[in-house]
Amino acid sequence: MRLISWNLLHGQSLPPSEVNQSKQKAAENLSKIAALVGADIFAVQEVDENQARSGEISQVKELAKNLGANYWAYARCVIGTPGVTWRKLDLTEEKLITNDSKISSALESSYGIGLISKVAVKQWHLIQLGRSRVGLPLGVGSEKGMRLIYVKDEPRMAIAAELENGYTVAVTHLSFVPLVNLYQLWRVKRWLGKLPGKHLLVGDLNLPFDLPVKFSKWKSLSNYKTYPSWDPKISFDYILADFDCDVTAISPTKSEFSDHLPVTIEIN
Repeated sequence: MRLISWNLLHGQSLPPSEVNQSKQKAAENLSKIAALVGADIFAVQEVDENQARSGEISQVKELAKNLGANYWAYARCVIGTPGVTWRKLDLTEEKLITNDSKISSALESSYGIGLISKVAVKQWHLIQLGRSRVGLPLGVGSEKGMRLIYVKDEPRMAIAAELENGYTVAVTHLSFVPLVNLYQLWRVKRWLGKLPGKHLLVGDLNLPFDLPVKFSKWKSLSNYKTYPSWDPKISFDYILADFDCDVTAISPTKSEFSDHLPVTIEIN
């Protein structure tokens, strides 16, 4: 089983070629990304739905189609565009959209995380992890260097898929605010541990120096540096397991997309 996690930066190429992509260009980018990964399980963070900047495409649904995967789920963490104008979802709005959802495709623009699987999914699960009330000045990188901007934190969630092969895989993108992300990690590990099967937790955890596995029974299955993608010096992106397994960690392949590199393993 080949499992890949990637913070996709909404499929943006670096350096950015245009502010708002045409639908054709955005679809071409997603097709290239799918060809790069070829995964059985593809966990994605920072993905768009119906955003002008990404061709008004449902990126998770489109990636699933390109990969030939019948099972996918997308969690709408915010409505609107991060860094511009956004709001959290209210109690009546559907947060998790899956391959068998009856929700209309004519949705407001949104942003979140996704999980795509070629392995049959028995059941989907979602947990809301909240957000920090304060933001932070963050270094936003490009090949030309880093600049600091103040960023408000967004609501965070995790999606889990109970797979028919006995694994339960969860994806998340944790807060960039210190301590808040550690608390969110503790919550999602406890939640995932109560679900059936062998547990894998993947995503951009915004925690460097192997902090997600310190003082923990969880193991990191890939230790490659992933950020920034053009000159990786730090790891924010992880594949964690709470069981012993024989895996091969695949060296990240650089591409024209995102400021993160993907993390890839094959469970033998």
